[in-house]
Amino acid sequence: MSKSLEDKFLDDFESNQNIVHKICRIYTTNQSDHNDLFQEITIQVWKNYVKFRGDAKFSTWLYRVSLNTAISLFRKSSRKVKTQDISDIAFKIKAIEYDDTQEVQLKALYGAIQHLNDIDKALVFLYLEDKSYKEISDTLGISEVNARVKMNRAKDKLKKILNP
Repeated sequence: MSKSLEDKFLDDFESNQNIVHKICRIYTTNQSDHNDLFQEITIQVWKNYVKFRGDAKFSTWLYRVSLNTAISLFRKSSRKVKTQDISDIAFKIKAIEYDDTQEVQLKALYGAIQHLNDIDKALVFLYLEDKSYKEISDTLGISEVNARVKMNRAKDKLKKILNP
């Protein structure tokens, strides 16, 4: 890979790496897995960067590669025996005046998202990123109408999970 292409990759990736971190947060439950997934996505983006033609924005292409990588790794890992992360049960002290309402709501939302299937997770993630249904459909390779229908169904599933 040429030096100029390498520099362009670094510029593009560094300016959009928050996308990858957000995807990692949705598909992982602890920092170690987050770091591993981030590294794997970075490798896949790097390996496939020469195939990026620029037909879409880099961020849209990055969403697609990142989500596909996360989904395939998630499917592979779901075959493994699940263990509980020690940080989930570790004792934590919180200040009394600290209002954790938003944090609790976010944890509940992310917990509910964990119960969705892979495509629904991707839809919700892109929706929360304020992507238009056109951008969502382009990223996931489905029709815009299908994206809307699937999103409405995912919202219903989340409501049922959050308000049983």
